[in-house]
Amino acid sequence: MPQAHMEETDREGVAAERTGTRASRLLDRWRDGGIWRRGLVLAALAILLGLLMALHASLPNDIGNLGSLFETFLPWFGLAVPVLLVLALARRSATALIALLLPAIVWFNLFGGQLGDQTGKGGNLTVLTHNVDADNPDPASTAKDVAASGADVVALEELKTSAVPTYEKALAGTYKYHSVKGTVGLWSKYPISGAQPVYIKMAWTRAMRATVDTPHGKIGVYVAHLASVRVKFKAGFTANQRDASAAALGSAIRSETEQKVLLLGDLNGTMNDRSLSPVTSQLRSAQGAAGNGLGFSWPASFPMARIDQIMVKGMDPVSAWTLPETGSDHLPVAASIKI
Repeated sequence: MPQAHMEETDREGVAAERTGTRASRLLDRWRDGGIWRRGLVLAALAILLGLLMALHASLPNDIGNLGSLFETFLPWFGLAVPVLLVLALARRSATALIALLLPAIVWFNLFGGQLGDQTGKGGNLTVLTHNVDADNPDPASTAKDVAASGADVVALEELKTSAVPTYEKALAGTYKYHSVKGTVGLWSKYPISGAQPVYIKMAWTRAMRATVDTPHGKIGVYVAHLASVRVKFKAGFTANQRDASAAALGSAIRSETEQKVLLLGDLNGTMNDRSLSPVTSQLRSAQGAAGNGLGFSWPASFPMARIDQIMVKGMDPVSAWTLPETGSDHLPVAASIKI
């Protein structure tokens, strides 16, 4: 028995010695400054990422609309934070870990409020907007999905002339009133009056304005499809025509006489894009105020950006959501609004 006791004591002593040795090694590493000197490049990258996100509005648009391009995909830059975190842990760099606090805090300040469910109840008007895609192979099926959404007011963009009768026929049973101007259209369960095109500095009509007489009062409704944008190697983010159409649409909304205003459409840009400020500075985003998540709507197969917008003035968004694919390259987006 004494011998067994001695062996057990020896094992405990060895284990304690190993633990002490490990703690000593960690303490030595802390003292010699290794964890502070390692990962300086990672720390610099983290600080740069944080500054870019925090100062995105200061990025120049003079060269290839770089600022607008960065802002379009701004939420995705947050994915760099966990990547840098793994690398910082692998390098055992305290400097990089501390530096990562900057981009993490900036990202959560910008988008953290949209991660939770902000939806509420009490809305008395449901609206929907959908870029149906001019090359949609089955417009009748898309129209059926739109009608089944339960929306009171529907805006459709990128209406191909030959497909308009299909949409009119498929939606007639649900929506008694409608108006189509150029490639955009408005369908409503409530009377529509004063429908007219809105010039947004494009060769064909891609915006309209009408008054919808709801049971809760009249609303000035705009449907818009701003100019498309492309990313080209030599030209950068080709958004100049989109920016000009946004300025024209903003001017039209500024002249609106109705106190309650609703904008539905594909703006080919996100709420973060400073070039859309002529519009976004006047109206409130339903998704930003009452959505569940970031609400990406394009492309439908793997949504990466929220370019389809529902915006209001003089009314309160209660909830906002995206709908399943319909055969278009965009997802429909909807919102419940309290008038």
